[in-house]
Amino acid sequence: MAPPVRRRRDGETAPKPPEIASVLAGRALVRGRLQPVEIAIDPDGRIQSVGRTRPGGPRRDVGEAVILPAATDLHVHLREPGGPTDAETIPTGTVGAALGGIALVAEMPNTEPPVTDADRLAEKAARVRGRAAVDVLLYASPTDPRALDRLARTAGGFKLFLAPTTGIERPPLPEEVAPLLRRLAEHDLPVAVHAEDPRQFPPDARARDPVGWNSARPPAAESAALALLSGAPDRLRLHVAHVTTAASVDRLRREGRSFEVTPMHLLLSDRSGNDAQYKVNPPLRPEAERHALWDAFRRGEVPCVASDHAPHSAAAKELPFDRAPSGMPGVETMLPLLLARVRAGELSLDVLVRAACDRPARWLGQPMGRLAPGHRANLMVVDFRAREPLSARRLHAPCGWTAYEGWEAIRPREVWKDGEPIVQDGQYVGRPSGTVVRPEYAPGRAAG
Repeated sequence: MAPPVRRRRDGETAPKPPEIASVLAGRALVRGRLQPVEIAIDPDGRIQSVGRTRPGGPRRDVGEAVILPAATDLHVHLREPGGPTDAETIPTGTVGAALGGIALVAEMPNTEPPVTDADRLAEKAARVRGRAAVDVLLYASPTDPRALDRLARTAGGFKLFLAPTTGIERPPLPEEVAPLLRRLAEHDLPVAVHAEDPRQFPPDARARDPVGWNSARPPAAESAALALLSGAPDRLRLHVAHVTTAASVDRLRREGRSFEVTPMHLLLSDRSGNDAQYKVNPPLRPEAERHALWDAFRRGEVPCVASDHAPHSAAAKELPFDRAPSGMPGVETMLPLLLARVRAGELSLDVLVRAACDRPARWLGQPMGRLAPGHRANLMVVDFRAREPLSARRLHAPCGWTAYEGWEAIRPREVWKDGEPIVQDGQYVGRPSGTVVRPEYAPGRAAG
């Protein structure tokens, strides 16, 4: 039975309608399909309504372009502190994120020194304030069990490395993993895991190219690491980073785990190039494996996509393969590359938005990533007619190179943060207003 309608008494004024700061009008992806909408934004930079015409506030019509929620990148390495400025900094990396349609990045802790205690975390947070173009969630490394409780009060999440990688020389021993996961489950924070078991690395392997690197850190290492994680407590907010095989996708889906894939493992194989630009951890896989992973992503079987943005200077990547560091830049190119695949009919826009915008934000407990009332008005405007080849000269990363030189891309025309434009006509026009964020609500399981 419907509740009774309250009638106004004589002389009683009607309630004042909510104030509208601005209205963004155009086509938007709503309930899985593109349709014309008007998005009303309140003075606090939150979405007030979606769909119906709203008077009040300046009105911006984007024409034939498409309005989408801005993305969240679950996996970036901004190289501060300790990294060379010719590779990346917090200002350059977050401006690159903004230009790539990303309004929040989750920054990894394997810096120099690594973020292993509350004091180092506070120092890193100080580096973000007043210097970041977008918001930053800071991960901490749980290598010191004595520091966990204090770290959990201020960290945005934890990143656990099961194998050696940049900045991590001693991962936990296999027998230490289960007790550590139980300790981490006591804290209601996201826990991302680099899942490679070094016991599966062939001894004395010396790779000289990406094919050899795939053999040196084989898919069996990923499978063995997932077996170590399979007994994690159900209450643990576990997320597996940079999954590389379709078999891992199938396993994690059966277990109901959250996980991500990266554009490099979706688009590149171990034969895409011979030099250290293509050296990443975990390695690029053979073409048949890459193709199977892409098919799983295209079918919507992968909950999240993340860049694993890990730039190194061009000089470092010119070292002999076995001495060169692993990683490649990607925060500015992830969405443009995948939007071009949408334009080509190879990927559903709905699948991409769920994997890049909705689920990553929910995983980090952030009210963004959807065109929904109450969510932050972090938005991007994409003109699918505006295609262009990628060029390192036009990218913002100081490292000066990309593995996708000449690839077709569609860059966001506009990006809005909290209702204010920070990118217009493909150029950064914002200011360093990014803040350090933590989960605002219990992180949702991104596998849904």
